[in-house]
Amino acid sequence: MSDTRTRIGISAFAVFVFLHQLGSNALRSIGGWPLYLGSAVVLIAVGVVLFVRLKPANFKWYRVPKPLFAFLLLALLSVTWSAYRFETVLGFLAQLATTVIAVILASILTWHEVLRTLGTALRYLLGLSLLFELFVEMVFGEPIFMGFVDVPDSGKVSKLLYWSRSLLFEGGPIQGVVANSALLGFLALLGLIVFAIQLRGGLVRPANGWFWVFVSLGVLALTRSATVWIALLVVSCTLLFALWARRAGVRRAPVYSVGGILLAGVIAFGIFGRAVWLPLLGKSPDLTGRLEIWSKVTALAAERPWFGWGWVSYWTPWVEPFKSLDQKAGLPVMHAHNAWLDVWLQLGYVGLAVFTVLVLITLQRVWCRAIDQPRRGVGAPLPYATSALFPLLVFVALLTQSLAESRLLVEGGWVLLVLLAVKCRLDYELPSRFEEPVRVPWSQVPIAHKTTA
Repeated sequence: MSDTRTRIGISAFAVFVFLHQLGSNALRSIGGWPLYLGSAVVLIAVGVVLFVRLKPANFKWYRVPKPLFAFLLLALLSVTWSAYRFETVLGFLAQLATTVIAVILASILTWHEVLRTLGTALRYLLGLSLLFELFVEMVFGEPIFMGFVDVPDSGKVSKLLYWSRSLLFEGGPIQGVVANSALLGFLALLGLIVFAIQLRGGLVRPANGWFWVFVSLGVLALTRSATVWIALLVVSCTLLFALWARRAGVRRAPVYSVGGILLAGVIAFGIFGRAVWLPLLGKSPDLTGRLEIWSKVTALAAERPWFGWGWVSYWTPWVEPFKSLDQKAGLPVMHAHNAWLDVWLQLGYVGLAVFTVLVLITLQRVWCRAIDQPRRGVGAPLPYATSALFPLLVFVALLTQSLAESRLLVEGGWVLLVLLAVKCRLDYELPSRFEEPVRVPWSQVPIAHKTTA
């Protein structure tokens, strides 16, 4: 392709993918499942066309992480032993489509373009969420329902059916366009990470950067999501340890020793100290019903412990065993509220082992990318780039969320997981501060013209 061509089309495609996957509830509330599925098909078709036309030189099939292939293969093979074969086929196709779109993004975007397009999508989602909540308050003045759910004619209506509960002027919890306070809070956390990295790295103007940092903090506070505050604490601790590891150089034994001790202490306190920290977060002793769900999922998974019941990603409440597994406020539960339990339930110990390997090797790669000092040849090491911290912090946020939600396995969570896992294999060169991009409009960024010998 010509050097005079710009990246504006590619960037727009990436922004739409992030909006579609991270804001899926908003699309379904506006136009129902037809709009969501139709737009998904269009995005996959556009992505394939872009991939074929660009022919990214860095992409090689053998460089895609092997555990990702193994996980998808196991999900496909689970059709043979699934208790709900048709739903497993649908679940696998959805998983494959989401994986393909993430691999395409990892192949055609640079690391800085990932940061920039994700930041743009998060600005839209957070900004529109605040405007949406303000609109509901000013125009309706009462809760409104999501467009894709059946509202009962009488009786008590579950708050889970509301698109907005009209609580902005009361200090929340707000749900935004994504119709879920925990999900909106997590988007605010991702925004805080991305916007702070861009601000510290000089990738945006200071006024713009600080504005969106404060917007993220405001949305996070208004969602009043305890799990997101915990994730923010974990991300903050990870940042401190990464900065410590950078300063420690090659002598990092104290970093890992203190980190291991702290991690063990946190796990022990989380398990045995619930009576202390749950009241501080304003949560019930059963973690808002999660302990009951986890208990039922564990019992069900134990019936088929090695290979699970068959892959399905989101639960399908019209078939057993999900149909009678659990309900919350009269509505069927759609996931285990823990990604690791969900993998065990659906793919057994074998699937859990493959998934764990995928997560661990990705964590190791994003950690090393964040703390290893860049070099070019035999000269002195180059200064660290602020943007090198971005994949690590986002990945840690995803892992923390996976303990209370299963969104790591579907839609935006799976896209980010696969994107980081694949991108770390395709493009691992450590960035330097000298190579941080300048603030250039998308329309002025040329497509690099690659030639082959």
